[in-house]
Amino acid sequence: MLSYKNLLKTLLVAGFAFSLSACDDGGAENAGEKIDEAVNEAGNAVEDTCEDVKEGMKAEDKDC
Repeated sequence: MLSYKNLLKTLLVAGFAFSLSACDDGGAENAGEKIDEAVNEAGNAVEDTCEDVKEGMKAEDKDC
């Protein structure tokens, strides 16, 4: 399950990068920052979901 989420994040980031590659006025630096933000947001969402699931299952260890 975790590998599926990593694949999904990778595809999301790749699609985002390709969509920004045609933009000249934003520059590579802005594109890189937006990609970093997207990856961080996706990672945080996955971790939050994992913690919610563990909390719902009343697991002792709620860290993901």
